[in-house]
Amino acid sequence: MDIMDQSTIKPSAQQPRPALSQAEIRTIIIGIMLALLLAALDQTIIATALPTMGRELGDLEHLPWVVTVYLLTATAVTPLYGKFSDSHGRRITMLIGIVVFILGSIACALAPTMLMLILARGVQGLGGGGLMALSQTIVADLVPPKERAKYQVYFASVFMTSSLLGPVLGGFFAEHLHWSVIFWINLPLGLIALFISYHGLKKLPRFDRPHRLDLLGALLLVAATVSLLLALSWGGLRYPWGSPPILSLFAGSALLWVLFAARMKSASEPLIPPGVLHNPVVRMGTLSACFGMGTYIGLTIYLPVYFEAVRGLSASESGLALIPLMAGTVVGATASGRTMARVKHYKRLPTIGLIVAMAATGVLAAFGDRLPIAAIEAVLAIISIGLGTLLPVSTVAIQNAVAPHELGTATGTANFFRSLGGALIVAIFGAIVLSGAHLEGAASFERLAASAARSGVNLADVFAYVFIAAVIGFGLAFVFLFAMEERPLRGSAIKAAEAAVAD
Repeated sequence: MDIMDQSTIKPSAQQPRPALSQAEIRTIIIGIMLALLLAALDQTIIATALPTMGRELGDLEHLPWVVTVYLLTATAVTPLYGKFSDSHGRRITMLIGIVVFILGSIACALAPTMLMLILARGVQGLGGGGLMALSQTIVADLVPPKERAKYQVYFASVFMTSSLLGPVLGGFFAEHLHWSVIFWINLPLGLIALFISYHGLKKLPRFDRPHRLDLLGALLLVAATVSLLLALSWGGLRYPWGSPPILSLFAGSALLWVLFAARMKSASEPLIPPGVLHNPVVRMGTLSACFGMGTYIGLTIYLPVYFEAVRGLSASESGLALIPLMAGTVVGATASGRTMARVKHYKRLPTIGLIVAMAATGVLAAFGDRLPIAAIEAVLAIISIGLGTLLPVSTVAIQNAVAPHELGTATGTANFFRSLGGALIVAIFGAIVLSGAHLEGAASFERLAASAARSGVNLADVFAYVFIAAVIGFGLAFVFLFAMEERPLRGSAIKAAEAAVAD
């Protein structure tokens, strides 16, 4: 990390404030738990409803955009939320995120077409992008890295609830009520979260530092990513891979990424601060989480398609079948978080976990079409438990490596790349499925199967390539985690600030 002048750090970042009582900390935790539940439930509940959305709206080709546009807008604003919260406080930033998320959810529920649904999901992502990052940052404000593990149980309960209920509710609503209910449910939850966060976050300690929001950098990022996603979505479907439109999109994306990199170097307050990325722990931990979580998101989106199009399950049955993949990450994350506070070499458990996840995903690639559903469920549980061990280690290691006034920016940067990885990998998985089935134009799942049969393609073989791509994704997460420096966890946030400044 670049050397920083002590005088540039505000007194609030250098002098400890009076410690909050356990009751005050619990009040704050409850507020952010409800906000976190909004974001977590939205990710799990939509997965099993996606096939029904595509069927009812008659558009399977653009179905991946329901997920990728959310991840894209969430990705673009996550660093902005981090910087804004560093400047103006976590409370007001969290309230803004909740309000925008609620408005986006209402727009999603009312969407009459796939295009309107995609646009509304983009608005929802503008709010949801800050909820996850701010929740993690607020915990970092409250307790030092070495003590955070004992609070894992609170967040584990949120993710366990959303992991167990989300897929089942999504499938049930889509099959027996209407898919729009999965968005309407965010309205009462969001209002409760807004009320409690408004009052509960008043006593949150602040480490304010003024920042400029790099809107131009955000626009360049969105344009570069959209160009790349369009190339991945249209290549082999709407246009041949070597056609001028696809090549132009790839070239345009490359140019925009170069301009974004130049903007990072020239802007006084770039969207992604080079100083944060120069920190080797932040860089490697972020890349590991990017590929690990991105691959996981891709699996949560396309496994319901696999269950319904290949294995013949209904939407409700698909929701039940997805539970092991959702719930296992909570088990792995909880075990890893608790272990992290007690051992010196906290990287060992997630390193082993990623190896196990790679091996289990390889089993799906090799034998998925021959395994009974029960065996697939067991394999999915193993994959998710292995991947789950990475999540708390990467987050806490990144936060442990920066000063308190950089927590929002560093956490936002990590979540930025996690969301970006998810958007890209979802697009790649979609390209594999739709191109492999030789499907052209908007279609239903019936047309997906019919197109594959007409071309002499076995959909199970197509999904084998999806699982192979997932193995590669987990493998990259393993490589970057292995390369991440294992710094000792600080005993207090103040010591962490002093150590980060001295680096």
